[in-house]
Amino acid sequence: MIEMFQPDFMQRAFLAALLVGITAPSVGIYLVQRRQALMGDGIGHVALTGVGLGFLFQANPIWMAVLVCVLGAIVMELVRARGNQRGDIALAMLFYGGMAGGKLLVSMSSQAGSGSLESYLWGSILTVSPGDLAVIGGLAAVVVAVTAGLRRQLFAVCQDEEFARVTGLPVRVLNLLLAVMAAVTVTVAMRVVGLLLVSALMVVPVAAAQQLTRSFAATQAAAVSVGVVTALLGVGTSYEADLPSGPTIVILAILAFALFSAIAAPLAKRRHRHRAAAEHGPAVCDVALPVQNPNAQGLSAQGLSAQGLSADGKENAADTTRATAGTAVKAPLSGETLSSRGLAQ
Repeated sequence: MIEMFQPDFMQRAFLAALLVGITAPSVGIYLVQRRQALMGDGIGHVALTGVGLGFLFQANPIWMAVLVCVLGAIVMELVRARGNQRGDIALAMLFYGGMAGGKLLVSMSSQAGSGSLESYLWGSILTVSPGDLAVIGGLAAVVVAVTAGLRRQLFAVCQDEEFARVTGLPVRVLNLLLAVMAAVTVTVAMRVVGLLLVSALMVVPVAAAQQLTRSFAATQAAAVSVGVVTALLGVGTSYEADLPSGPTIVILAILAFALFSAIAAPLAKRRHRHRAAAEHGPAVCDVALPVQNPNAQGLSAQGLSAQGLSADGKENAADTTRATAGTAVKAPLSGETLSSRGLAQ
């Protein structure tokens, strides 16, 4: 087990997996919130053109993919904001055109073969170089800083754009910023899980966390935890079993979702029982009740007021207990529900 961490390429692989496990769910939670879970998949198609340009011009494919993805994400957001009926067609042409153009550019390059393209499509974390790791680390730091620092603003925009606009938030700028962060995340994760599977690591950990959490902050923390654990376990499993890292990580994330779903069902029933018990809890009575006193003469019908009067009409604080309006006094009512608020007037 310790031998796994000794090679330099494995140390870089685990560091890259850790960064991607943090970054992908940090952006994915906002995409899931605004029902754009497949946006990462579309950006991944466009990123292939950037990879092809990198091979063609002998530049770093990651930086070229960042540039192309950012431009593509901005176009996607502008098309989405217009909301016309031809938006879907325009996005489909952008996605498929990006993939087709990437394949053509890669084939035109003399320095990239089918093996190099496969490593970007499905991920090849064991081949991450020190330069790739530096780029991934820098981009991941930017994404985490933006998504964590603007968490309230981004949540407001994803939850209700009209409300966010009324409150004075720059909705257009925040939407474009989120699209750019999604594009950067795709390029960060493409060497780990591949361009074809990057959307899964952005969405599945969030969906798994939603099974057990009930607030946005808790869901975000749980999603990042699931992303980190599945990414690290996926790298270790792929090394031990000689399996591709990207599909292994995604399958582990899906298994985590299935496990959380199985745990969520009994927890939901338990919460329902607690809620029902709270609604039908012990009875309270806020009328004046007699103290256990053998010399007490009892209370007449007029004595059931909040004045604490004895049967002869004189105040007897020793025989009665006052109950002021709005104060609940417990009474032995055998668990039945009784609300007499308003009777003690």
